[in-house]
Amino acid sequence: MPILRPNALEFVSRSPEQTRRVGMRLGSLLRAGDVIALEGHLGSGKTTFIQGMVAGWGSTDPVTSPTFVLVNVYRRGDGARFYHLDAYRLNNPHELMAWDLDAMLEEGPLAVEWADKIRAWLPEDRLTVRLSWLAEEQRNLLFEAQGARALSLLTQLRKALLGG
Repeated sequence: MPILRPNALEFVSRSPEQTRRVGMRLGSLLRAGDVIALEGHLGSGKTTFIQGMVAGWGSTDPVTSPTFVLVNVYRRGDGARFYHLDAYRLNNPHELMAWDLDAMLEEGPLAVEWADKIRAWLPEDRLTVRLSWLAEEQRNLLFEAQGARALSLLTQLRKALLGG
């Protein structure tokens, strides 16, 4: 097993349900302004992970990948919003500029699928989650924090998952 930097955490999920539960743990920690950048091939579990995050954050809205609408908005009972952006179909940064990311981040957390396509236009303080396929039911989740808030999230998530 490789030795990870203090700003990284690796976790092997053994089922879609476990991937969703890890997402729930992270979602329970999120607040407005948090950016979660998800990277991984088709079928790596990005949407499953986001389903968990949204549930852990406190929304009962159904979560689907916003591939064709670009952004889905999930709501909580207190009126807060969770933004779910899918960058897969973005061809250039001008398409992203049509969405006011700053306004989104003032209202709630933002999860971005296919974040590697728009990495340069995302806030620097973000938690990146790289999901990769290991086996039919197993996924590797590599979390990397960039920035103070993302590092705080990672530290809290590490404690929630591993104890201590």
